[in-house]
Amino acid sequence: MARRVSVPRADDIFRPTGEIGPVRAVPDSGPDTEAPPGPRRPSGRVRHDEKMTVYVTSDELLDLEHARLVLRRTHGLAVDRGRLVREAISLILADFEVHGDDSALVQRLTEQ
Repeated sequence: MARRVSVPRADDIFRPTGEIGPVRAVPDSGPDTEAPPGPRRPSGRVRHDEKMTVYVTSDELLDLEHARLVLRRTHGLAVDRGRLVREAISLILADFEVHGDDSALVQRLTEQ
């Protein structure tokens, strides 16, 4: 006897991931609303509601995977590629906020 496979409905696949509040294009710039910038921290292991696709070369993907394996083997850190990329983004943006024109990001982008 053939076995039927249960397939999810479209409502289950395309459900919203969370409440989306109003979005402001420009943040308030008044002195009462500005908080002093704190150190930039990556989001870590939380549920992420936003998605971004980035295309990399085969060598870049191998380098990323190699870094992930070295972190696991040498430091006992079991991280996935997504967390590794979020950490890298956090580091480079924090450096950019602190050093501006002298940041590694500006220097690397102006080399090309």
